[in-house]
Amino acid sequence: MSASGVPAAPELSRELPGGKVRCLACARYCTIPEGSHGFCFVRANEGGRLRLLTYGRVAAIQVDPVEKKPLSHFHPGSRVFGLGTVGCNWRCAYCQNWQISQEREAKGRTLSPHEAVAWARREGCDGVTFTYNEPSIFAEYASDVMAEAHRAGLFATFVTNGYLTPEAVGYLGGKLDAISVDLKGSAEAGFLRRYVQAKGPEPIFESLTGLKEHGVHVEVTDLIVPKVGDDPEALRKVARFLVGELGPDVPFHLLRFHPDYHMMDLPETPIATLEALHAIAREEGLRYVYLGNVWGHPLEHTYCPHCQAVAVERFGYFIRSWNLKEGNRCRNCGNPIPIVGRPPQGYEPRDILPLA
Repeated sequence: MSASGVPAAPELSRELPGGKVRCLACARYCTIPEGSHGFCFVRANEGGRLRLLTYGRVAAIQVDPVEKKPLSHFHPGSRVFGLGTVGCNWRCAYCQNWQISQEREAKGRTLSPHEAVAWARREGCDGVTFTYNEPSIFAEYASDVMAEAHRAGLFATFVTNGYLTPEAVGYLGGKLDAISVDLKGSAEAGFLRRYVQAKGPEPIFESLTGLKEHGVHVEVTDLIVPKVGDDPEALRKVARFLVGELGPDVPFHLLRFHPDYHMMDLPETPIATLEALHAIAREEGLRYVYLGNVWGHPLEHTYCPHCQAVAVERFGYFIRSWNLKEGNRCRNCGNPIPIVGRPPQGYEPRDILPLA
């Protein structure tokens, strides 16, 4: 790796006349003159070639439950080694990680793909995840870490805004095991333009269908921002799209907003708002709808859609009881629940925080 990064993957770059390059990592399709950079600040044109400036430069590292991503139907109870860099392709006015996502200088701890996976194994992690900032902008680094992870028997996941290109979906699709796509404000076009500086939701929806075609386990979240991003009809459109394109079993998480960054003037999302939107998503046919950032709420649990028994009881990021028998079938009625994997051997519910 040079001091100025590594060449971008050929699949994610296109050379243009006049020494310009086009970045294909995200749906902005930045056209970058020589000596300049894209919207994310970390993909730059050096000598007529696109380079990733943050390859192997990690700004955030954390070991988390996979449920924190949130992934509720993918290897529940497992631990993931989370990595993030600086930069982002969005400008979310409420970003909780703005100190790194809006950083303009490519900096961070040097960590090779081999070192990242070795660290994950030392921490007893079951997988690696790319999170804290938008991982599509450092896709080449993530790709190499994922390859190392798979060789070590670990899974690999993304937490992303989904603002990808077909080229990026093709590049990442065969390497990712699971992905959590956060729509933000029910992907309503006006909300995206004003609060994240993205043109519209179409690339996100296209990415969701493309990821499914590549066999990636997909879960979808929707950050519900009160007053400006909580429109019931926008949520209804999202639910209909998910049922029609990804199927009724796709897990859907409605996340509670908390004030941060440039949006400190708004309150936390009222729980009643989340409950009303949950009801709409269920009316439209989604079978597994969850509330996030509302610890202790009964809509954190997984319910069997056949008999309504609690299949997996949760408290925040932790499993309180696992009521599925072999094959992840409801212990009460035998109905199959579409969850990939089971809690790791040795996972102890007694380690879970008690309910208040």
